[in-house]
Amino acid sequence: MSRADRARDIAARAAFGGGGLAAAGLVGLGVLKAEAQVARRLIGDGPGISQDDNGSYGAGVGDPYRLLMLGDSTASGVGADGPADTIGATVAVGVAALTGRPVLLRNVSRSGATALELPAQVQRGLEVLSEPQVAMIMIGTNDVKDRVDQAASVRALSEAVRTLRAADVEVVVGTCPDLGTIRPVPQPLRWLSRRWSRDLAAAQTVAVVEAGGRTVSTGDLLGPVFGQNPREMFSDDRFHPSSAGYARAAAMMLPSVCDALGLPTLDTGRAPDHRRGEAVEPLSAAAERAVADPGSEVSGAEVDGRTRGHRGRWAQLLRRQRPAQPPAPQDASGDAEGPTGAAESATEGESAGESADEGESRSLVHEPDVTHH
Repeated sequence: MSRADRARDIAARAAFGGGGLAAAGLVGLGVLKAEAQVARRLIGDGPGISQDDNGSYGAGVGDPYRLLMLGDSTASGVGADGPADTIGATVAVGVAALTGRPVLLRNVSRSGATALELPAQVQRGLEVLSEPQVAMIMIGTNDVKDRVDQAASVRALSEAVRTLRAADVEVVVGTCPDLGTIRPVPQPLRWLSRRWSRDLAAAQTVAVVEAGGRTVSTGDLLGPVFGQNPREMFSDDRFHPSSAGYARAAAMMLPSVCDALGLPTLDTGRAPDHRRGEAVEPLSAAAERAVADPGSEVSGAEVDGRTRGHRGRWAQLLRRQRPAQPPAPQDASGDAEGPTGAAESATEGESAGESADEGESRSLVHEPDVTHH
């Protein structure tokens, strides 16, 4: 089964209330529990220190833009040097600089949160901030770490997005980062974490776009770029990003937030550019490609006035950034990522089926008239 198929399946089970086999059932549960304990001893299992970044940003004039932040420790800025270095604060400063207007930020995230807590966070956020214009959500890491049922996780995220959209709030979701390159996590748990996190990110993308939001792939928030520069990009706990790491994540989120606000910038309000690998395509195909393309945005689209085709919801994938792709990080032994030392196909999928599905997506990218598909 390809990642696109798995994403559709997880999202469908989430929509219809179905459960799913716990991911830990794929391998020996005792092995995973033992390795999880090793990882916790190395990186710690506490919530970390959250940053209080609530406040007004920018010295501009006029009515302030109103931003709401929800999610887990990534949204809370655990590992950052100070409140000014969080994703929310950095995005707020960016919006203020681009528009000359102040930005009001309210953060109701909680370190250690899973997606199951998002509906309550949404309720709290709508209470503390009157008529927010854009809500940013960073979620997924703890869902993988705590082995939360993926259908339940996606269902809670979808509910949160739908509630926000019903309140006329635009939603930008940073999908689950790739946990497969966290150095303290031993194999095979690290390889499995990569697969689980990428599957969850794809399913999140399908559910969020169906609910009326947009997603930004944060695949390398804890991935290859961080693996190449661990001292700079990771905080002292070797798990949460540093201030430099958060700056990179904020740079991924900013263009999508600006687009959600309707701000005219160099990279907002434009159509997909096929020369950059962008396209309008079926949502599941866009979700699969976005997982392997950090910084890419997926949002709803129309083809000939219709939002759905015979393969489901239409979506557009935009490459907001084109970050450098360094070689895959290697273990101390020199072996590349993977359960047996062979390089895992991190950006191509784990099976021949995924490769075939990806080839179909590529054909859409290069086809100038997507209505033929």
